[in-house]
Amino acid sequence: MSGTQTAATYGIVTKTFHWLTALLILTIIPLGAVANRLPYETSEQLAFKAQLFSFHKTLGVIVFVVALARIIWALTQTKPATLHPERKVETLLADLVHWLLYISLVAVPLTGWIHHAATEGFAPLLLPISQELPFVPNDEGIAKLFAGLHWVWSKILVGSILLHIAGALKHHFIDKDATLRRMWFGPSIATAGAHQSSLTAPIAAVVIYIAATAAGAAGGLYTTKSDIVTAALDEVSSEWTVTEGEIGLTVTQLGSPVEGAFNDWTAAITFDETATGVLGRVETTIAIGSLQLGSVTNNALGTDFFNVGTFPTAVFAADIVSDGADGYLAEGTLTIKDISADLTLPFTLVIEGETAQMEGAVVIDRRTFNIGQSMNDESNLAFAVNVAIALTATR
Repeated sequence: MSGTQTAATYGIVTKTFHWLTALLILTIIPLGAVANRLPYETSEQLAFKAQLFSFHKTLGVIVFVVALARIIWALTQTKPATLHPERKVETLLADLVHWLLYISLVAVPLTGWIHHAATEGFAPLLLPISQELPFVPNDEGIAKLFAGLHWVWSKILVGSILLHIAGALKHHFIDKDATLRRMWFGPSIATAGAHQSSLTAPIAAVVIYIAATAAGAAGGLYTTKSDIVTAALDEVSSEWTVTEGEIGLTVTQLGSPVEGAFNDWTAAITFDETATGVLGRVETTIAIGSLQLGSVTNNALGTDFFNVGTFPTAVFAADIVSDGADGYLAEGTLTIKDISADLTLPFTLVIEGETAQMEGAVVIDRRTFNIGQSMNDESNLAFAVNVAIALTATR
């Protein structure tokens, strides 16, 4: 059997690509469907769900590479003619399905890969490659866009596969011709002449993709929707007004860091660098619902974690003192979920004129505030949560 194909027969390389792709696709689709429906209320459930998603994503990257190689190979080969060129509608439909498959086998895994790269946390790729992609930032909007495209376009892939299988079975059992047998291994079954191509099928395939993508946009699949209600914070009176800043946090999930931040908070600050003893006081109120934590945001805001529906805010109230060297300490209490615990935040402070720049960091044990009680070990979610604060304020 020849490695290359001719106008009369398919070669061994084409057949290998065909069946390898089929095996991968018929594995990856059920994996994704099952993983998507699995619960993740306990540590064990989350670990199993993440493992299945990791397999799904990893196979998706492999499908993408195989599909590209297959398409490049096909472009160098002569395609054998159909067995029934006189059946114009059937031939056009077969060409359309093939074009939809070619596009889907690249577009679907690529959108999934971009979604993975744009999202922090959950189910890493099981390949010795970077979890990121060039020019793809960690951005929730980009992640949502490509997650929606992945979902919509995967439906085109599934529909194309079903039509492709139905056509092959129709040829084999009803027409009883060699359409299916000539793609199987063994002696090649020849056909007369080369395949006659036209632009109708690829144009129709692109039109279907555009229509499906527009339908997804109309359904709001590419924008972030959340049922989380963020608490409205009251304005505070403060000697120092925060002009910009961030309260960021980093959790370790499945051994990988996941970074996030609270986008809505207030700080009432008094501070006199010339005083002795207690130099000032700070009271920071955080709207928990404003948390953005990559792919695990909704889970983090759920009942077992921050339980934002019952406890919409957290408060850190502390006195500011010198640490005896060049830095400062904010010594007070942090209250989350109505649980208060002592907390000391070390920080640096640079004051120039009427502007101050502050940076600090502290490690908090999530168990202190009954966060993630179902995750009672660190195999899925580490106990330590790193909190980093940076702000600029004017007097």
